[in-house]
Amino acid sequence: MEQAQKPRITITYCTGCNWLLRAGWMAQELLSTFGEELGEVALIPGHGGVYEVRVGETLVWERKRDGGFPEAKVLKARIRDIIEPGRDLGHIDRSGA
Repeated sequence: MEQAQKPRITITYCTGCNWLLRAGWMAQELLSTFGEELGEVALIPGHGGVYEVRVGETLVWERKRDGGFPEAKVLKARIRDIIEPGRDLGHIDRSGA
Protein backbone atom coordinates (compact mmCIF):
# COMPACT_ATOMS: atom_id res chain seq x y z
CA MET A 1 0.00 0.00 0.00
CA GLU A 2 1.35 3.44 -0.91
CA GLN A 3 2.11 5.83 1.94
CA ALA A 4 -0.52 8.34 0.73
CA GLN A 5 -3.25 5.68 0.91
CA LYS A 6 -2.39 4.43 4.38
CA PRO A 7 -4.44 5.71 7.33
CA ARG A 8 -3.22 8.65 9.38
CA ILE A 9 -3.89 8.46 13.11
CA THR A 10 -3.81 11.60 15.24
CA ILE A 11 -3.69 11.79 19.01
CA THR A 12 -4.53 15.25 20.34
CA TYR A 13 -3.51 15.66 23.97
CA CYS A 14 -3.66 18.43 26.57
CA THR A 15 -0.25 19.99 27.23
CA GLY A 16 -1.48 21.67 30.41
CA CYS A 17 -2.51 18.29 31.82
CA ASN A 18 0.88 16.76 30.95
CA TRP A 19 -0.61 13.98 28.82
CA LEU A 20 2.26 13.86 26.31
CA LEU A 21 3.71 10.66 27.81
CA ARG A 22 0.30 8.97 27.69
CA ALA A 23 -0.16 10.03 24.05
CA GLY A 24 3.36 8.92 23.15
CA TRP A 25 2.88 5.54 24.78
CA MET A 26 -0.38 5.01 22.90
CA ALA A 27 1.29 5.99 19.62
CA GLN A 28 3.98 3.40 20.31
CA GLU A 29 1.35 0.74 21.03
CA LEU A 30 -0.48 1.50 17.78
CA LEU A 31 2.72 1.47 15.73
CA SER A 32 3.77 -1.81 17.33
CA THR A 33 0.45 -3.43 16.50
CA PHE A 34 -0.32 -1.98 13.07
CA GLY A 35 3.18 -1.04 11.85
CA GLU A 36 3.22 -1.14 8.06
CA GLU A 37 -0.55 -0.65 7.75
CA LEU A 38 -0.30 2.94 9.03
CA GLY A 39 0.90 5.97 7.13
CA GLU A 40 1.50 8.04 10.25
CA VAL A 41 0.72 8.46 13.92
CA ALA A 42 0.86 12.15 14.78
CA LEU A 43 0.84 13.75 18.22
CA ILE A 44 -0.97 17.09 18.30
CA PRO A 45 -0.63 19.37 21.32
CA GLY A 46 -3.89 20.85 22.59
CA HIS A 47 -5.42 22.35 25.70
CA GLY A 48 -8.56 22.30 27.82
CA GLY A 49 -8.36 18.66 28.89
CA VAL A 50 -8.49 17.31 25.34
CA TYR A 51 -7.52 13.73 24.55
CA GLU A 52 -8.80 12.58 21.16
CA VAL A 53 -7.78 9.78 18.84
CA ARG A 54 -8.79 9.94 15.18
CA VAL A 55 -8.30 7.81 12.11
CA GLY A 56 -8.42 10.40 9.37
CA GLU A 57 -11.47 12.49 10.21
CA THR A 58 -13.19 9.69 12.16
CA LEU A 59 -13.24 10.26 15.92
CA VAL A 60 -12.32 6.95 17.56
CA TRP A 61 -11.94 8.06 21.18
CA GLU A 62 -12.69 11.27 23.03
CA ARG A 63 -11.88 11.47 26.73
CA LYS A 64 -14.93 13.49 27.76
CA ARG A 65 -17.39 11.59 25.55
CA ASP A 66 -16.04 8.12 26.29
CA GLY A 67 -15.32 8.57 29.99
CA GLY A 68 -11.58 8.81 30.52
CA PHE A 69 -8.68 7.23 28.71
CA PRO A 70 -8.88 4.12 26.55
CA GLU A 71 -7.28 0.82 27.42
CA ALA A 72 -4.82 -0.05 24.67
CA LYS A 73 -6.76 -3.19 23.70
CA VAL A 74 -10.04 -1.26 23.34
CA LEU A 75 -8.45 1.44 21.21
CA LYS A 76 -6.63 -1.10 19.04
CA ALA A 77 -9.90 -2.98 18.42
CA ARG A 78 -11.72 0.23 17.45
CA ILE A 79 -8.93 1.24 15.08
CA ARG A 80 -8.74 -2.25 13.61
CA ASP A 81 -12.49 -2.13 12.93
CA ILE A 82 -11.89 0.98 10.80
CA ILE A 83 -8.66 0.20 8.96
CA GLU A 84 -8.67 -3.61 8.68
CA PRO A 85 -12.00 -5.10 9.91
CA GLY A 86 -11.19 -8.76 9.25
CA ARG A 87 -7.87 -8.72 11.08
CA ASP A 88 -7.38 -10.93 14.13
CA LEU A 89 -5.62 -9.08 16.95
CA GLY A 90 -4.60 -12.31 18.63
CA HIS A 91 -4.85 -12.39 22.41
CA ILE A 92 -6.60 -8.98 22.45
CA ASP A 93 -9.58 -10.50 20.63
CA ARG A 94 -9.65 -13.55 22.87
CA SER A 95 -9.16 -12.00 26.31
CA GLY A 96 -12.22 -12.24 28.49
CA ALA A 97 -13.90 -14.71 26.15
